[in-house]
Amino acid sequence: MAAISRAQLLRELLPGLDALFGMEYNRYENEYAEIYTEHSSERSFEQDQKITGFQTAPVKQEGSAILFDTAQEGYTATYVMETISMGFALTEEAFEDNLYGNLSARYSTELGRAMRNTKEIKAAVPFNTGFTAVASGGYGVGDGVQLFSTAHPQVAGPTIANRPSVAVDLNETSLEAATIQIAKWTDDRGKLINARVRKMLVPVDNQYVATRVLDTQLQPGTANNDVNAIRVTAAVPEGFAVNHYFTDPDSWFLATDVPNGAKYFNRVPVSQKTDGDFDTGNIRVAERERYAFGFADYLAIWGSPGA
Repeated sequence: MAAISRAQLLRELLPGLDALFGMEYNRYENEYAEIYTEHSSERSFEQDQKITGFQTAPVKQEGSAILFDTAQEGYTATYVMETISMGFALTEEAFEDNLYGNLSARYSTELGRAMRNTKEIKAAVPFNTGFTAVASGGYGVGDGVQLFSTAHPQVAGPTIANRPSVAVDLNETSLEAATIQIAKWTDDRGKLINARVRKMLVPVDNQYVATRVLDTQLQPGTANNDVNAIRVTAAVPEGFAVNHYFTDPDSWFLATDVPNGAKYFNRVPVSQKTDGDFDTGNIRVAERERYAFGFADYLAIWGSPGA
């Protein structure tokens, strides 16, 4: 087991340093909470089952029999708990001879930053790989296609899309088209659902475009005196959130109010263990947690990878 020794901390063993730097940066806090609802878990995996209801009721002709419809199950969304863990060790001598604060506390703080960074990266995976075919490693919900698809299969058909047919950048026109597309969504038996946009999610590269599209008083990008219809109608009532872990700079996403969408299962909360190795005198610190991020209903999210 590798340990941080005095050979790696030479300057910290000598007087005269004014400051130590490189691990005291501010960090982006819990951006995944803008996307996912948290659930507890007591199993190695969790599953959500899609079910279908009835078709639109037909007209019954006089003297004819009543139509008795059936219901059935759709796809199953599965969340597999992953174990995330890392640690460090300090030699007894390095701990004793360091002149600038508590080494264990300093690197414990850095260990926490590393664990949180992994969680944010894991939370962004469905967005960063959701436009890639499942067979090529893209993220899918269980219906055989990627999360953002023009052809999610439905029980009664036809297919349904939660992305544009042609990838588009974020602008007033494309956002209006997306909200109209979402307003026309149907369930698996072809009945209209009242799905509404809640919030826009964008990478840091798209934050200024999102601001102009959502927050200007008048129609953005023109000399017209028309009102900004998106703002006036509160088409995106919760505004937008920036996620610094989205990797595609011109992608953009719309979270809807459809339930059972983005879920974060907290199987084992993060915990820290510290002990001393009797043989070497090394001080060992480790952190561990178990969780899973994923989606059940793809209608809870709409996305475009940008043009």
